[in-house]
Amino acid sequence: MAGVDPAIAAPPLRLRNHGGFLFFFLLLLFSSVDASVHSYIGEKFTPKGNAFVLHGGSEGLYASLPHANANATATAGRGDSFIRFEKITFTRPEKSVENSKDADSVLVQAIIFEVEDRETIGGSAYGGQRAVCCTPDLAKLGACTQGTVIYRPSAQNPKWPQVLAVTFNGKDLVATLPSQSIPITRTGMYNLYFIYCDPALNGLVIDGKTVWKNPTGYLPGRMAPLMNFYGFMSLAFVILGIFWFSQYVRFWREVLPLQNCITLVIALGMLEMALWYFEYAEFNETGLRPMGITFWAVTFGTVKRTVSWVIILVVSMGYGVVRPTLGGLTSKVIMLGATFFLASEILELVENAGAVSDFAGKARLFLVLPVALLDAFFIIWIFTSLSKTLDKLQARRLIAKLDIYRKFTNALAVTVIVSVGWICYELYFKSNDVYNGHWQNAWIIPVFWQVLSFSLLCVIAALWAPSQNSMRYAYSDDGSEEFDREDSLSLIKPGPVSSKDPRGSAGLMDARAAVSNDTATSHNGDIEEDKRE
Repeated sequence: MAGVDPAIAAPPLRLRNHGGFLFFFLLLLFSSVDASVHSYIGEKFTPKGNAFVLHGGSEGLYASLPHANANATATAGRGDSFIRFEKITFTRPEKSVENSKDADSVLVQAIIFEVEDRETIGGSAYGGQRAVCCTPDLAKLGACTQGTVIYRPSAQNPKWPQVLAVTFNGKDLVATLPSQSIPITRTGMYNLYFIYCDPALNGLVIDGKTVWKNPTGYLPGRMAPLMNFYGFMSLAFVILGIFWFSQYVRFWREVLPLQNCITLVIALGMLEMALWYFEYAEFNETGLRPMGITFWAVTFGTVKRTVSWVIILVVSMGYGVVRPTLGGLTSKVIMLGATFFLASEILELVENAGAVSDFAGKARLFLVLPVALLDAFFIIWIFTSLSKTLDKLQARRLIAKLDIYRKFTNALAVTVIVSVGWICYELYFKSNDVYNGHWQNAWIIPVFWQVLSFSLLCVIAALWAPSQNSMRYAYSDDGSEEFDREDSLSLIKPGPVSSKDPRGSAGLMDARAAVSNDTATSHNGDIEEDKRE
């Protein structure tokens, strides 16, 4: 990059936690985590080149509405967009006073810039290595003041970047940045860094908080559309629920165990969408994520996805349709489901209960990879099982069941193909958006997965909706399988057997006996296969 060091210019906000992962995870569960309110509690600076840097936040902000106040205040209303500094204090160690050549001129600066202006930060003398802090060579050229951050006015907005400074007085160990608000007049991805250049301040820590607000509330720009989306999805689940539950009540005597599981998934989906909507609404009003609502929204969503995967898997195996039990596979299915739930719950809690900005890429990869592998394992197992089940249905000529399973297989295949295509797009999107410049479109990525899963649920609900013929899809060893086979055989019979033919009755009885024997043999074969699996 031709501008400032990529390690400094608008990276994702890393979790400012210096303890272990377990401590952080427990902290997420039992404490309130700031969101658009970025808190700094004893945070230390990191050396970057010739500067010492602390990333204070990174969020997409929309410009204040024309009718909003020119200067945002602590009680700013709708339409105002700003970044407010509250009770920011810097504490230096005692030894820094002794090591500093001029204790009265020790400076700490806060710099706010829009991501498109990142190249205005930093500079170099005679084309040498780029520096964040003003070097003696640059100071001699009159380009900057030694010991301060190098920056140039933005071409789009000459008043930016915004730079705030605080100086330690005498031998004071604490310096306070006056509380103030920076109004946002231009839509963009904004980044805040605290920087000092004097090595004598090594060990400096910061305390306080900054508040980031959009015109419509405290939701970050890339998350703001999600509140309306979850409201829409709540309504969509209600409509699906009304259709499903009306059918369920109407044909409750014909309900299959599979349909009870689909009812559970729809109920979980309704709860999940409603909780996410209220979570975002509360977040938008206060700037803080309501941890209780967030936890339950994440948990209901994870339970829904786990139950959905398990249902699709056992249906693909033919459970309740061509086999009465899963045999030795039951424990394996339960173990896979439990592992998926645990991995997904941890990932979702860390992503949604942490800071607003993305956490470190390596940490996220560590959590995403197990979930991705489990998803792939589910998909492979599902399609392998579907292939075997379709073969069984075709061999037995169970036309009705074969038809619904083919539609089910087609729906799953389309879902997988679309998912793979979207994953490729998502990788392309993120690889070309290193500095989050496309933050206004980032909300589409999580929305797509919600819409896709809801669409698949609607297809499954339509295929297995409760009806007066529901029981024809259920497994039965009392002759119903024989009935289905006779229906299919009747399609190829040349014509009815005459009642006057003395051989007709005996021939029909022989055919029924043969079919019965075939069904019994097939049933015993399924049991033996279950044992082998």
